[in-house]
Amino acid sequence: MSDQPPSGPTEPASPLPPDPGRPVDPTSATSPAADPTVPGQWAGPDPAGPGQPAAPFGPGQPAGPPFPWDPAALQPQGWVWPPSGVPVPAGPYPALPGQPYGWYPAGAGCDPNDPLVTPPNAGLSGWFSRCTGALRRSWRLLIPIMLLTQAAPAAAVSLLSLGLNPSAQLETLPGDGSAPLPDGYLADVAAFGGAVLLGSLLLGLLQSLGWAAGTWAVTRQAAGEPADLGGALRYGLRRALGLWGWTLLSSVLIGVGVCFCVLPGIYLAFATALAGPVYLFERENPIGRSFRMFHERFGPVLGRLALVAAVLIVGSVVGGVLESVGMLPFGTDPLATPGATAGAVAVIVVAAVLVVPVYLVQLVGLLATYAEQRAHEGPVNAARLAAELG
Repeated sequence: MSDQPPSGPTEPASPLPPDPGRPVDPTSATSPAADPTVPGQWAGPDPAGPGQPAAPFGPGQPAGPPFPWDPAALQPQGWVWPPSGVPVPAGPYPALPGQPYGWYPAGAGCDPNDPLVTPPNAGLSGWFSRCTGALRRSWRLLIPIMLLTQAAPAAAVSLLSLGLNPSAQLETLPGDGSAPLPDGYLADVAAFGGAVLLGSLLLGLLQSLGWAAGTWAVTRQAAGEPADLGGALRYGLRRALGLWGWTLLSSVLIGVGVCFCVLPGIYLAFATALAGPVYLFERENPIGRSFRMFHERFGPVLGRLALVAAVLIVGSVVGGVLESVGMLPFGTDPLATPGATAGAVAVIVVAAVLVVPVYLVQLVGLLATYAEQRAHEGPVNAARLAAELG
């Protein structure tokens, strides 16, 4: 045998080009180098270290550097959260750097489990469940607010009417109508009407404080934030004057509409019903926004407002009937004796207290209707609404 090397080239043979259909041995020294221009390959060092297997990427996920890494920078174009088929978390999303509490990722939509905001397509049952849920959460705080700011003004107006009502002067006249009116009767009627109107306007400021305070309490409790009576009244005091002004303007519009065959007034009452929540949450063009919300989803919004109006009308009628029946034993002049006066005052106060649940339904119904309409305009949740109250 010859000691000479075999004929032929002495350099090692160059590796064959990689075959796409052939697996590559990861331990081989001749494995092809990662090409940074090829999708799914990374040309950087192995994050796991020498001799360790590389960290795998999940199915459908782009290859990239090891953790920590920026998920937003590596997602393919058109990627949205949440992925298809993944349920949305029930609670509010945690705050990320630069994002407020209650932030929702793009494409997440509205939280179907939000305790205050009815998501689109949830229907009347979803709206009703939000109303009842708000009453269960907030009734302990709403009752004292409504007693102080709604029942007390209503009782004060009734007492004012009782003390200034000049109808007792007509009891001494014959029933055939032949006798003239008592001297000064028309002046007393004018004074009675002016005093009741002025008292209602002034007490309306206190009622506006109550509506703002109740809205603050319901919204914060729905968002899981602390709420107490003092904080609610302080917030109501800040917003009362502005809310009172917009309420007066809405009342004037409704009154003018009633003068035109009543129906325009009813339409204006529904169309401006959301002006209060719009002012508290947005503080910009409340009446115009209320009109727009009313017409954008005319049927559903009208139906919800009609339910609230029905409860309000029935409750007011029942309260008025109870007060009238309770005043019968005291005759036409309940203030004639101290005993009759005490009984009349007690009847008026009890009737005003019995109507308090109606105020709760009115507040919660309007607030839930406004929140639902906001959900149809864009993603929103209770935490965001609480932040918008300021």
